Amino acid sequence: MTSSPLAPGIKLITSFSRDSWYRGFILLLTFLFYTAYHLSRKPISIVKSQLHRNCSFIIRPSDLNITDNDTWCDWVPFDQDNYQNLYGYLDNCFLVAYAIGMFFSGMFGERLPLRYYLAVGMLSSGLFTSLFGLGYYWNIHSLWYYCLVQALNGLVQTTGWPAVVACVGNWFGKGKRGFIMGVWNSHTSVGNILGSLIAGAFVSSAWGMSFIVPGIIIGAMGILCFLFLVEKPEDVNCTPPQHHEDTEREPLLRNSSTNEEIFNNHTPVVVEAAEEQAEAISFCGALRIPGVVEFSLCLLFAKLVSYTFLYWLPLYIANVAHFDPKAAGDMSTLFDVGGILGGILAGVISDYTGGRATTCCVMLIVAAPMLFVYNLVGQRGVSTTVGMLLFCGALVNGPYALITTAVSADLGTHECLAGNSRALSTVTAIIDGTGSIGAAIGPLLAGLISPTGWNNVFYMLITADVLACLLLSRLVFKEVRGWCGYTTRQRGFKEI
Repeated sequence: MTSSPLAPGIKLITSFSRDSWYRGFILLLTFLFYTAYHLSRKPISIVKSQLHRNCSFIIRPSDLNITDNDTWCDWVPFDQDNYQNLYGYLDNCFLVAYAIGMFFSGMFGERLPLRYYLAVGMLSSGLFTSLFGLGYYWNIHSLWYYCLVQALNGLVQTTGWPAVVACVGNWFGKGKRGFIMGVWNSHTSVGNILGSLIAGAFVSSAWGMSFIVPGIIIGAMGILCFLFLVEKPEDVNCTPPQHHEDTEREPLLRNSSTNEEIFNNHTPVVVEAAEEQAEAISFCGALRIPGVVEFSLCLLFAKLVSYTFLYWLPLYIANVAHFDPKAAGDMSTLFDVGGILGGILAGVISDYTGGRATTCCVMLIVAAPMLFVYNLVGQRGVSTTVGMLLFCGALVNGPYALITTAVSADLGTHECLAGNSRALSTVTAIIDGTGSIGAAIGPLLAGLISPTGWNNVFYMLITADVLACLLLSRLVFKEVRGWCGYTTRQRGFKEI
């Protein structure tokens, strides 16, 4: 009796090497982890429109003896006229703590096991996210309670980004890093979308659950991390990736050797003898890696724009388009869908051209006028709103995604480090920490400016986009010189 041919599914499974399966597993695992991080950040933007409403249009229960028809349904202390300023305080308690903690988080990430570091961070974040929601059931009306919980949550959330980028950087080489990380970085938008949908499901009935459910989810991811995360290929006898090619140097990231180069004053990071290469890089040493300062400052303004949308877009849609809180939250997810497409597109283009800075700059240039157009005509119809949200989301989040993923990984494995792999987490933390300063400033400015009119908020966002573009001008000039023949550069995709 002749045996049947090997089943197609088994053929597919065996066509991939053991290394490939591990790489795919780590990519999926870290994707889920940071999806949970962003999922737990999103509820506050959805719940804002529920904490302060126009109560005159809501039917008041007959047994409720309240004389103020305008604020009876609001949640104290957000029932006052300065509620937008109070929202800004909540946002900034989280974001300022996040920005400060990020600069230290990377150094901890280089020195502590990533599996433990991530697991503890996610469990702690789950606790503080849930505590915010429990304020609803415990009937807590103290602004200080919510601000304290937000600040503590901001600190523990800093464990996420440097650790997951370091882990992915350990497993994937330079090759198609922009495309791979562009797809992988969609976890940010996926987390925002899921966070909006989960929070929106409970916001009108019991807004406390809008925080508690995401808190449980990220806590569960922490347990998953402790059980399954593999930090380095060597831990499971897999082949480590190749981060550099001797025959080619990136025009943006290579060391300068002539007076014509942009970084002709660059002082190389000194790497000692081979036995000391495993030591974690210092903060100042990471700053001396060429490109770190420029991309960090660019991300400050790019993240200012992105996080202003993250925290204020649902409220903007509710106020301007007159949607109810759930519908505004659902509509705002289209901005994140556009962000997924923008991140992937930016990664593919930068992989092919080798122009990380140029890709970011072009998207930022186009984003500035599109933000003006969105504010002008974006709420004149559902189809217009959908199209503008998708387009603006791609342009705003594309550069942000590219800098925080592929660029951070490139710089963290820069050739001037001479093979020292323990710089990735610190470099990532510096770049994202600087960006988080902008993430803190943006929502704060939005809270202060929005009472004067939403037009002024958009002017602020457009200005930030232009400044982000200008900060990359030197790096763009260097890349263009490389393409024009001043340096050798082969375009096209390379193997991982």
